[in-house]
Amino acid sequence: MNNHAAGTSSGGFGDGDGAGGAARRNTKMPKYSKFTQQELPACKPILTPKWVVSVFFLVGVIFVPVGVVSLLAARDVIEIIDRYDDVCVPANMTDNKLAYIQNPNISKECTRTLTITEDMNQPIFVYYQLDNFYQNHRRYVKSRNDGQLRDATKANQTSACEPEKTTADGKPIVPCGLIAWSLFNDTYSFTRGNENLTVDKKDISWKSDREHKFGKDVYPSNFQNGLLKGGGTLDPTIPLSKQEDLIVWMRTAALPTFRKLYGRIYVDLKKNDNITVKLSNNYNTYNFGGKKKLVLSTATWLGGKNDFLGFAYVIVGGVCFFLAFAFTLLYFIKPRKLGDHNYLSWNRHPAGR
Repeated sequence: MNNHAAGTSSGGFGDGDGAGGAARRNTKMPKYSKFTQQELPACKPILTPKWVVSVFFLVGVIFVPVGVVSLLAARDVIEIIDRYDDVCVPANMTDNKLAYIQNPNISKECTRTLTITEDMNQPIFVYYQLDNFYQNHRRYVKSRNDGQLRDATKANQTSACEPEKTTADGKPIVPCGLIAWSLFNDTYSFTRGNENLTVDKKDISWKSDREHKFGKDVYPSNFQNGLLKGGGTLDPTIPLSKQEDLIVWMRTAALPTFRKLYGRIYVDLKKNDNITVKLSNNYNTYNFGGKKKLVLSTATWLGGKNDFLGFAYVIVGGVCFFLAFAFTLLYFIKPRKLGDHNYLSWNRHPAGR
């Protein structure tokens, strides 16, 4: 009896253990870990009024001085801006500017005189500015083939370059696409009295673009050979990696008003100097109501003239100061005990009960 009972008891235990083991093996419960159970150590700060006021005050203390310094740096930049697209049209064609720009027999040469308002220390950056030109248009931005620009063996790859992908007889255009086709082609030369001011056009593009996006063995071919020319031409003997005007133009702008670097002048200009600019007004902006401007600018440690960054820092810092003051005032006028359960919705008693 005892042996039988013992054997039965032992066998029952063994069967139960086997069933439990099988159940554990068949379960879909993940293996326990602090990560899966979200029990890892974590910082759970309690936002007390003192902490909130201190953080807002600290942000204000940091942001406002940074904004003021940025504004002062931007104010140190000297700019000379001259719009010339309207004044360079002959007097007898002011009512038909489109016919003027499209007629190759009419001279596009124009002379402008710029007066320097403040001393400008070198380097002086020369920009051209276009208004109402939407380089960010979806179809325009997509009209290029980056593989073709990088690799000479992919010259026949003109996908996504519509409508400027091939010539009338089916030859591939290099570089293809609307962006390259609409290359800006106004030119500028500068003199001060009898002194020619040389415009250095070296390294005006991004180094990463020259070295990685435009091939050293890729040369223009069949470019601007159609009846309708959109902009400037390219020297077929110079590789794309050295055609920096093209590289600058191909980095499309995000806004309809933008500036692109034309070159640098490494001569100091003094106040009241008269700079004579001889320009070629070739680029057609009259068809879409655009504007063209020539910009001479200095630069500071922060870059060119741009007040947006400074104002952004000052405004954010000012808002933080205001919030810090408001929360401090609220804390003293109507203090609230931290963790008071009486403020919970289910602990509040309706009025009159």
